[in-house]
Amino acid sequence: MSRDSQHRIDTTVPHPARVYDYWLGGKDNFEADRVVAEMVLRAAPAVIEGVRENRAFLGRVVHFLTEAGITQFLDIGTGIPTQGNTHEVAQAVNPAARVVYVDNDPIVMNHARALLRGTPEGRTTYIEADLLEPETILGDRSVLDTLDFSEPVAVIIVGTLMHIRDELDPWAAVRTYSAATCAGSYLALSHTTADFEPAAMAAMAEVYRDTPTGMTHRSGPEIARFFEGYALVEPGLVVGHLWRPEDDMIKDTFPGGYGVVGRKL
Repeated sequence: MSRDSQHRIDTTVPHPARVYDYWLGGKDNFEADRVVAEMVLRAAPAVIEGVRENRAFLGRVVHFLTEAGITQFLDIGTGIPTQGNTHEVAQAVNPAARVVYVDNDPIVMNHARALLRGTPEGRTTYIEADLLEPETILGDRSVLDTLDFSEPVAVIIVGTLMHIRDELDPWAAVRTYSAATCAGSYLALSHTTADFEPAAMAAMAEVYRDTPTGMTHRSGPEIARFFEGYALVEPGLVVGHLWRPEDDMIKDTFPGGYGVVGRKL
């Protein structure tokens, strides 16, 4: 880790990527992250299964999109690298696939540069930026050198938008990304909801209340707003583990979030 990155990482403030890392059994987290993670676990013990299902959703989505012919991916809110990263799944299907990772936590980018390596035929790039600054991301030279926005691009925002409060208007940011892509591009996202387990999800949001990002659960109609101008891919707006499951037996998993994919019209 560079000295500059060490200086910019505030270990006393919990960060969603590092809390998520703790839930997945990772080691790239600090005491502040672990305190929040354990408080959430006490409020909603099924969150561990939920984050694993969320990771599995990402893998199924990327595999589906690559098989559908998508060769370019903009993965925003990457999180700390683990197994089944976007480029690994995509390039296993098409070695020429190109992936840009974006996250706003310096520790994520340090690990990404050290651990994420693409195929020789493809390309994998990482930038440190904030989802709420789409013009910065879309104008970044590394992004423009990797992705051709005149061809279809899959924008992936998994497990991130619930950490953006309503007053910051995440819908506007997503519209900007969508506007930058051509017809035939895709938007894929997962998002927490209190539609099914309101008490447990309210307790989770309360834990996050005093953190910098907070946690804003959104209803199905609120999440559908991100997909204006898209045709939803079957099965549409569903609980994440029900989005094209890989086996015939559907597990009775805690329904804490939606998983959605849409194709731009």
